Amino acid sequence: MIETLVRVVEAFISALMVAGLYATMSYGLALIYGVMKIINLANAGIMMLAAFTTLVLWQTTGLDPLVLVVVVAPLFFVVGAVLEVVVVRRVSAAAPIVSLLLLFGTWLVMQAFANLIFGGDVRGVRPAYIDSVVHVGDVTLAYNRIFVFVAGAVILVLLELFLRGTFLGRAIRALAQDREACALVGVDTKRVSMVAFGLGSALAGAAGCLLTLVFPFDPTNPFGVLQLKSFTIIVLGGLESIIGVAFASFLLALAENLTVTLSRPQLENLVSFVVLVVVLVVMPGGLAALLRRRRLA
Repeated sequence: MIETLVRVVEAFISALMVAGLYATMSYGLALIYGVMKIINLANAGIMMLAAFTTLVLWQTTGLDPLVLVVVVAPLFFVVGAVLEVVVVRRVSAAAPIVSLLLLFGTWLVMQAFANLIFGGDVRGVRPAYIDSVVHVGDVTLAYNRIFVFVAGAVILVLLELFLRGTFLGRAIRALAQDREACALVGVDTKRVSMVAFGLGSALAGAAGCLLTLVFPFDPTNPFGVLQLKSFTIIVLGGLESIIGVAFASFLLALAENLTVTLSRPQLENLVSFVVLVVVLVVMPGGLAALLRRRRLA
């Protein structure tokens, strides 16, 4: 009984650690959808390229991925901004399926490019502390997961401060609420959309950088599965709610960790997809819509 309780507590804390990465990789999807009503299927490709960029920089400079986030994220902000201007903007007025297929094709191009440059071998980044753990009573915590959680929490705080405390951040939030009203009062909607797509890509780049501390990777894995988990998170948290994404990331990570702890590890990914289907059927607006209904009641 005590052993099971310890394992449950360990799963709870481990879920909190993993939630930092899950939230970071989902913020960008939620932000871009909120502003542009576009599902960015290239998000997984940006995470993958960011992971390989981190690998190259780590091998070249020896800098920790936690430090390289401040290099990789701005780099992929530029990549995202250019992608929005050159590719996405040209189909912004078309049917949603057009941008969906276009960004899916962009993801495939990114994969092919990475395969051409890096090959299909599994890679990893291994700083000195990668196998280090800390013991808190009977609970064992890995340093790398603690660092990833802290980094994800810092990114969430900085994102909230930017969106609420700066003119450009408030413009992004306003554009997410009413694009036509923003245009009428003189907001440069094209510029704000470019910044939003760049910021979403920067968040995906930061996630790809942090991911190297937790998972081995190749041009295909684990980015496809993580993208599907991101979809689950933003649907559960509410498609336009950054705080909802943070809570949903923890709930999904907790469900996965409890499944691994109390059942079979092979069911971990199944949990994500079951949650996605159930939320779409039972609670399509996610946690944010549920809370709004409770307040109105």
